[in-house]
Parts: sequence; C-alpha cells; structure tokens
Amino acid sequence: MPPPPIRPGCIRASLTPFLYPAFSLRSLRPLLLPLPLRCLYTSTTHHPFAPPHADSNRLDPTPDSYSLTPFADRCILTVEAGSGGHGCVSFVREKYIEEGPPNGGDGGTGGNIYIQAVRGETSLHKLARRRLIKAGRGRNGQGKMRGGERGPDMLITVPVGTIVREIQRHDPAEEAEAAEREADFHGAQESAAGEEQGNYTKDKWLVFPGLIPSELNRMVFPTLPKTRRSPLAALQPQAPIFLDLDKHMETPMLLAAGAMGGIGNPHFVTHNNSRPKMATRGDTGMKLSLQLELKLLADLGLVGLPNAGKSTLTRALTNSRARIGNWAFTTLQPNVGTVVLDDHKGRPAVTKRLRDGTLRENFLIADVPGLIEDAHLDKGLGLGFLRHVERAAVLAFVIDLSAGDAVETLKLLWREVSEYEALRGKELNAETERRMVTYRPPGSRTSVKGATAELKAPDFDNPESLPPLTGTPISSKPWFVAATKADLPDTQHNYEALRNYLHDMTVGVQPHPSQRKNAWKRDLQSIPVSAIKAEGVDAIPRLVMELLEE
Repeated sequence: MPPPPIRPGCIRASLTPFLYPAFSLRSLRPLLLPLPLRCLYTSTTHHPFAPPHADSNRLDPTPDSYSLTPFADRCILTVEAGSGGHGCVSFVREKYIEEGPPNGGDGGTGGNIYIQAVRGETSLHKLARRRLIKAGRGRNGQGKMRGGERGPDMLITVPVGTIVREIQRHDPAEEAEAAEREADFHGAQESAAGEEQGNYTKDKWLVFPGLIPSELNRMVFPTLPKTRRSPLAALQPQAPIFLDLDKHMETPMLLAAGAMGGIGNPHFVTHNNSRPKMATRGDTGMKLSLQLELKLLADLGLVGLPNAGKSTLTRALTNSRARIGNWAFTTLQPNVGTVVLDDHKGRPAVTKRLRDGTLRENFLIADVPGLIEDAHLDKGLGLGFLRHVERAAVLAFVIDLSAGDAVETLKLLWREVSEYEALRGKELNAETERRMVTYRPPGSRTSVKGATAELKAPDFDNPESLPPLTGTPISSKPWFVAATKADLPDTQHNYEALRNYLHDMTVGVQPHPSQRKNAWKRDLQSIPVSAIKAEGVDAIPRLVMELLEE
C-alpha cells in the first residue's frame, strides 16, 4: 500500500530526515517549491452562466424563498411580584450559654417587576409566548440576625408606543389592609383578637423545628403585626394601570413592587416570653393581568387589495424577506420592515430631524394583509386587518394599475376603511354607556368581606379582553397612492385618470371617498412604481417624511 501524500507545509516544520531516512531532500525538493499562480478567468463582460443580479433575485424570488418574522401587536400578560422570604426562628448557641436569646433574622423582600420601552423592539411576540412573568422570591432569614437576600427583579422590554392596561389584580396586602380598616371601623377588636391571638395558622406562622405537638398546643401566639409594604410601593402606578409608553425610556418604570418578608423571632420577645419560638411567613406577591397593545404599529402602512404588490414593494424599500406569490392572501400577518435613510456611507438620501434635534436614520413600514370587499363585516381577514391599518401614522394605498380601474379600486378601499371607522365609533359609544358609576353616600363603607371575596380567586388563566384602543381616525391620517406595476403596457391611461381624480379631490371638485367631513385631502399625490424592478421607489421615503411632519 503506498504511503499517504505529504503536504509541503508539513515537511518544512518537521524532522523528516531523522524520522524517515528513506526520504532525501532531493526527492522532496519539488514539494518544497511554491505553486505558481494561475489566472483561471478574467473578463469584464457578462458571462452567460453568471448568476443574475442579487436585487432581481430578492425582488422576484422563488415561492419558497421567504422568511416569516414572528409578530404580535397585542398580548395578555400575567405578572407576579416576588413573595417575601420567611422569618427565622433561631437562638444564640455559644459555650456556657445553655439557653441563649433569640437571634433569627427577617426574610428578604421579593423581587420587583419593571417595564421599559426601547427603540429596538417592534413586536410583542416574545411576551405573548411567555404569558407569565414572575419575579424571584426573597430568601429566608438566617441565624445571627442575618436577614434574607432580596429576590431578583424582572424587566419587561416593550416597543415604543405600547399601551399597558390592567385587566384584573390580586393584591394580598391591599386585602389585609382593608380587613384591618374594617375591624377598626366596626370596633371588632375582640373578634380580630379571637381569630389571630391564641390560634396557630400555618399560612401565617413558622414555629421552631424541634417543637413537639403538645407544646405547640399550649403556645399562645401574639397578634399578627400590621401589614407592611415595600418602600418602593409608593412608586407604583395607581390602579387601574393605564400606561402610554410613547417615548424611549432611559430607565425602567416600576410596575409591581415585591412583597415584604416575614419577621424573625426577636420581634416577639415579651416579659413573659423571653425565648419565642415563632416567626412570621413572608407575604405573597401581587399578581396583575395586563393587556399590552401597540398603539402605533409603523410609520407607514400599506393598504391594498390582495396580490396588489405590497410585499414586493416592502422588499424594494427594505431588507425584508416577505413572502411573495402570484396568489391572493400571500401575507397573513403584518410584516414590519425598516427603511434606512442614513446608512453612514455618505450623504443621506433624506434628511429629517426628530423632535429632540437628532437626525432620523430610519422609519418603519408595515405590509398588512390584503383587503377585500365587505372586510368591515369580518370577511377575508376582516377586522384583524383593519385594526392594523388604524395603527399606522401614514397610509399608502397600493393599487395595481394592470388590474382594472384604479379610481374604482381606490373608492372600494376607502369605503371599507370608512365602514370600519363607523363601526369602531359605535363600539366606543356602547362601551362608554356601559361604564356605570356607583354612588355611595358619605360615611358609608362597603363590606370588605364581600369586596375581597371577588379578588381571592381571580381567573388569570382566562382573562377577558379590554375594548380596542381609540386613536386618530383613519380618514384624518395623511395618505398617498402607490401605483404599482407601472412598467406594464397599457397602464398609462389608468394612471392619468387616477392622478386627475386625486387632483380634483385636492381642489374640492370631487368629494373624499370616505364621505367624512374632516378627512385629510391636502396635496394628494400618487407615485408610479415598478416594485419588482425597484424603479420609482426612491420617491416614497421623501414623501413619507413630508407627510410625517403633517
């Protein structure tokens, strides 16, 4: 069997003459010489077998060349602050001290829940998958008066423009405080003492591990201490929670403070009992059910019929790999892409400053599913699609010039949007009428037992959804028309009719298609584009920046 070939690089740095005397340097000299460089192919002309341009592949991909970006603009989240650690029952144990004094430490405070709006996030799908966020529990107290460590905190990051609304809550500390106020008001000190003093409740007390049952039966437990709250509880938002996180937050906001820990046995020393053998358990953390919803999905929303070229236009403007196909309802969920205005490689194509004076580097564009006739009656993707349209700052009506009369298509789109806007107004009025204010005479108090009975077992597994958010009416948003497939033949006359119709609407000759009084119709424009060839799309970012200032 012949020996394996030897690489030249291995021969130079080896002891070949000593290990293999049969090899001589003369026989290995051809292997030591460097290989000559050869030019395989050099040409400035297009080779017939060269791959096509990358942009053409990206704008006209195969049906299986796409990526589905997880997206969610609404979710219901349950957050639970950390419970407190238990107090410790411990005594001094030293030489010559038979029965030392108590030295048990207090339990640690539970972890807090924070929320922060950041610019990098564009979706709530990460939180929608988790559903439950729970802070860490405080550590138990230890001997030698050592307190327990505080539980780890939890931070919730959400996109800028998120609305946080409270659905329901379960606050054990609030219930305990209400029970104490009820007892003080009715003067039921004896009943409260009868329930708490002299009785051992496992959910409130801890006893010495070496305590025998007979001694436990003879023990007299003191009155439970007053309910305590963490000092950070003063920074919590008032109930019910309603937060509009419309700006980037440098520091997080406290959402739910952790519960207090139990107290050790030194707190129960009295003249009659110098060595108490009991400590209290830590409090249970507050539990909240919240609904998170994006108020503003994107700066630009694409509205159009199915297969009008919205996904192709999104690919032409951004680096998104939205699914493209020659069939209706290719897009089943919004695709959010980023249009880069300044790539830091030269002078930016569009210069726009934010309110704080910094240059705007990008803006978001949302490719929403296609709209069909009677979508306001929940046909097709229906109300789910129209809810996404309501969350865009600027609307772009994408109309296929090769698919019939462009003016009639625009009227159809506006008619469906207008019907949905009227339906949303009726829902808002009905929700306002359902809100009832219960009158209570001065000095009257509601029974706490009846009030807290509803909060003891809230259904956090199946919380009810809140009514939709109210925002700027769709008809009053700035909008323009993106006329796609303008490179196809016999589309010039269709585009001319569309442009004349928009001009007549601007000057007041034609009414707004939505028939709304305060509809936006100032300087309506249309842009002919060929998204599959990326022609004419450069004018869209400039127009969007102008409309965002409106």
